[in-house]
Amino acid sequence: MSDNLAIRKIIHIDMDAFYASVEQRDNPDLKGKPVAVGGSKSRGVVAAASYEARKFGVRSAMPSVTAYRKCPDIVFVKPRFDVYKEVSQVIRGIFFEYTDLVEPLSLDEAYLDVTNNKIGLPSATLIAQEIRKKIFESTQLTCSAGISINKFLAKTASDINKPDGMKLIKPEEAVDFIEKLKVKDFFGVGKVTADKMRRMGIHTGADLKSKSLGFLSKNFGKSGSYYFNICRGIDDRPVNPNRIRKSVSIENTFDNDLTDVIEVETELQTLAEGLEKRLLNNTIQGKTVNIKIKYSDFEQVTRSKTSTQWLGKSSEIEPLWKEIIRDKQLVEKPIRLLGLGLSNLNSEENETQGLQLTLEF
Repeated sequence: MSDNLAIRKIIHIDMDAFYASVEQRDNPDLKGKPVAVGGSKSRGVVAAASYEARKFGVRSAMPSVTAYRKCPDIVFVKPRFDVYKEVSQVIRGIFFEYTDLVEPLSLDEAYLDVTNNKIGLPSATLIAQEIRKKIFESTQLTCSAGISINKFLAKTASDINKPDGMKLIKPEEAVDFIEKLKVKDFFGVGKVTADKMRRMGIHTGADLKSKSLGFLSKNFGKSGSYYFNICRGIDDRPVNPNRIRKSVSIENTFDNDLTDVIEVETELQTLAEGLEKRLLNNTIQGKTVNIKIKYSDFEQVTRSKTSTQWLGKSSEIEPLWKEIIRDKQLVEKPIRLLGLGLSNLNSEENETQGLQLTLEF
């Protein structure tokens, strides 16, 4: 672990089952019931699940029919993203009472660097407690917090005592914590990678730490250096308040499968208009148009086309998505979901990696 850098105090705040909790808050009849936001008994995908639903194995991104099979009593609710955004803005306002170094990851989670905070409180733990209390008082919603010396540890810590909990990993505890942590619980290690590591005899942070940088780079490519660093507690990525997304997208799951090109083009035109609004709201343009297609058998494909010009309006995006979709093979099977997005944006996200140790938490 590097010792030439000042210790930071990083908090990761994660709202508990955010979308589903908002729905349960606003509709008392849903309290205590298994709730899925998005989809229906027969179509669509779960966007979020309440903890009552999660007990049955229901998860976000799960096909609704699977969720219903796992939990026949589940209640499907249409998402209200305008409401979620309003609540998120209230929560973000609370963050800014303590620091301007706030990096939102989504509507329901964010990193905060409170090393030098606005209220002059030396304890990041006390700040996290205050934030959680204020969020509940303002929204009647609970959240969980992780507190530590970097983003990796704070993010990992926030999952440990969920829901409505908090976990501190002190500087002097970091190395021991990571060595005992199962690699499947490492943020940034997905299921496929965890399975690959397991086959190599890598089960814990200590196992990962025993591998050389050369070994990890050979077997895991560019991610090898990330794994080499985090198992040693090295993660100097800053909390970046100007973090900009790398892509903007919109998608729709249909009640009835699309079966011909005309239907697909009509829906893509509607998606393009919605995408244009998002781009304009965020003053974003891009050069690469992306289409995602999920078929009735759940096979998924993506296709992209890149322009030499900046694109932002639906009329500018249209020629590229039309060029993509005129590949007749793309509509040979019934389509249940279409997504349209823009990447290669007129902004860049720069993050670096590395870490440190010692202070009052």
